[in-house]
Amino acid sequence: MFWNKKPKYEFSKQSLANLKTCDKRLQKLFNEVIKHFDCSIIGGYRSDSEQDYYFKKGLTKLSKGKSKHNLQPSQAVDVCPYPIDWNNHKRYILLAGYVKGIASQMNIKIRWGGDWDSDNIMKDQTFNDLPHFEIID
Repeated sequence: MFWNKKPKYEFSKQSLANLKTCDKRLQKLFNEVIKHFDCSIIGGYRSDSEQDYYFKKGLTKLSKGKSKHNLQPSQAVDVCPYPIDWNNHKRYILLAGYVKGIASQMNIKIRWGGDWDSDNIMKDQTFNDLPHFEIID
């Protein structure tokens, strides 16, 4: 029956290369997420110069050396719903729900850049980074 067939999603070569720069827990998590939600891994590890660039552009609040993206392996990853539409915030929220649910089932503690304090209230955020997910230790 056609309604029982799940679409088969897979990461592009670039997404896989970006994901390989990340902590094994993030790799495990997003290799499961892609089975359920089409998405692209747009960033993992960032050098100090890359972090400084994003900081100066106002795309991050953390300067070089202070982001979980600057660790090797990266403890942060940036993921977008595919196809990427930066203005479709509802799809980012939907993706975050999948990621948080799957992470919970896998006992992987994460924080999402759309709810930094993890209180499930998005209206209290002063800085939204909807593609951002990071490991909480």
